[in-house]
Amino acid sequence: MKTWHCIVGILLITTLTLLLEIPSDTWLTSATLSMILGAAALAYMAVSCLLASRWRAVENVFSGLDRVYETHKWLGVWALIFATYHFVFKANLDVWNSVPILELPKYWTRLVRQLSYVALGLIVLLALNRKIPYSQWRWWHKLSGPLFLIVILHWLSFKSPITLASPSGIWLTLLCSAGVLAALYKLVLYPFVARAGEYRVIAVSTDKGALHLTLEPINKKFDFKAGQFAFIAMQQKGLREPHPFTIASANAANGQVEFVIRGLGDYTKKLCASAKVGMHADLYAPYGRFKRQAKAEREIWIGAGVGISPFISWLQDTDVKDFEKATLVYCFNPGRAFPPADQLQAMATLRGAHFVSNPSGMESIAEVLGQAVANTEPHKVHVSFCGPQGLLVKVRQLMISHQIPQQNLHSELFDFR
Repeated sequence: MKTWHCIVGILLITTLTLLLEIPSDTWLTSATLSMILGAAALAYMAVSCLLASRWRAVENVFSGLDRVYETHKWLGVWALIFATYHFVFKANLDVWNSVPILELPKYWTRLVRQLSYVALGLIVLLALNRKIPYSQWRWWHKLSGPLFLIVILHWLSFKSPITLASPSGIWLTLLCSAGVLAALYKLVLYPFVARAGEYRVIAVSTDKGALHLTLEPINKKFDFKAGQFAFIAMQQKGLREPHPFTIASANAANGQVEFVIRGLGDYTKKLCASAKVGMHADLYAPYGRFKRQAKAEREIWIGAGVGISPFISWLQDTDVKDFEKATLVYCFNPGRAFPPADQLQAMATLRGAHFVSNPSGMESIAEVLGQAVANTEPHKVHVSFCGPQGLLVKVRQLMISHQIPQQNLHSELFDFR
């Protein structure tokens, strides 16, 4: 499922179930539109809570937790847009004979209505504000679940033609119930039931503002596939918030895992400066569906900065062969390359893969794609990408110019927040 499938699908179901509740001659009114958008905003919030649960079933539907978080973000944005219209325009008509599901005094009904809009606005604005330090942002974002209850109370207390036994009432009740359960699970139960295991740091190396971290399991290890990622929660003051990092190693028999982390934000900078051998960490894993396209005749791997991590994992995966059809393009700033390009080249050569060092510009990527389509039909060339969004846009443009289908581009979303 793609993001737009989820957004449009929820809107269509909400619209159809609501139109069954009101006279057809009132469908084309601002009140009806306000009612639909308000209900859709509620549905979007409920599904956002469901997506934030990190349940495997939800991840499977979207083929990766990175896609889940992208959809989670856009549901919040559209919920705020729809709620704004709903807040401004009256969502009721006299001919609807509307009654509240839960009767409250007028003062509290009005107050809950205003608080629900403020709550939604706070949730979305805090989630999208990158200037808030991660440790503070994460705790603010935890309020999303409790604030969602205020929005549900608004739905139950304001006058509308919706009843709990009606199609729209059943639809919203199911979504809100699932959302509340998911929020409760994420807020209270997740650290206890989703923990993959406790790990110990056994090796630390730093260079050029980046960190290479190796951990071993203390009691229980987890199995993963090359290209997946884990949430690391260091058992250290100021570093306890789970943070996602791609695993930069293959699944080893001894359970050891490696990560390549660059100090870009407040959390990662502190981790790079504080990590020491002997520290303990809780790892929640595995997540993600970023994998090789085994059926492709020609593979182009493009890793930028720490986006090289999944490709390091792929190169170490002894369960997969056919590396001679793959070309790894390593994009990096000359003064900040970590791991060094020569180290990656040695790894690629050992597995029989081609390696291209691309310290700046798009010339190397364009040349690699040009050579690929010169020797292979464009529709048989697949590109796997992990890196910044700006570079991804340029790669898409190059693929179009070389007539490589867009569906042959497989990317790992680089930033959740």
